[in-house]
Amino acid sequence: MQANVGSHCVECAKAAKPDVATRAKYWSARQPTLVTYAIMGINAVVFLYVAVLDPESILSRSITKGQLELGLSADVINNGIAGRLSDGSFYTADAGQWYRVVTSGFLHFGIIHLAFNMYLLYMLGQMLEPAIGRIRFGLVYLASLLGGSAGAMLIQPNGFHGGASGAVFGLMVAGFVGYMLRGVNPLTTGIGTTLLLNVVITFSIPGISRGGHIGGAVAGALCGLVVLAPGYKRYPEWMSYAVPVVVSLISLGITVYAIQN
Repeated sequence: MQANVGSHCVECAKAAKPDVATRAKYWSARQPTLVTYAIMGINAVVFLYVAVLDPESILSRSITKGQLELGLSADVINNGIAGRLSDGSFYTADAGQWYRVVTSGFLHFGIIHLAFNMYLLYMLGQMLEPAIGRIRFGLVYLASLLGGSAGAMLIQPNGFHGGASGAVFGLMVAGFVGYMLRGVNPLTTGIGTTLLLNVVITFSIPGISRGGHIGGAVAGALCGLVVLAPGYKRYPEWMSYAVPVVVSLISLGITVYAIQN
């Protein structure tokens, strides 16, 4: 085996290579938006799962079996559901399926719905994840997702909710707050104009989970106040982890209260 100077035996070359753990560490360090890609991957897998169960879900012509399995509704969690689907099959779900509070945040109604949310998630992830780190980014995303569920159940408990838009709204508002804390007018930035456009869409197009968007935005704002605080007004580091966790727990409490009342 040829080397830069002289030659090495194959065994020597193998011995000089980093072990698997070291190579994995180096690879991970070269992926600044790993959590963003992981979240996008989960959304894509869920969409494929729903599509396999019923291809009609790709264009969202009607509520399909997979969507009924994962979507969020106070009535479904309280009372369960039983009914005939458009393909003639009969679907039933037991009451008490609280997993829907989370799974609804990865469910989409059609390929356009998925593509729009994933595009925004990708753009926001490129901006926020390298700035605040993977763990905090993931915590803010989770807090925004759960905030979206809380808002949906408070404002539109009788609706059937799904989509990553509550979590995406949270990321947008967190970034908006981060700019404000740094003395930058967010409306002069891409994130400000994107947020305004999405607010207009939220309140002008029927069928959108307005409560989910509002709840996600509130959760994202609360997280952004601490996680994206500039250096000169930096909070203790532990708070940047604790605040998203607290917001998540409060959001869960609000969701449970709204559903049960």
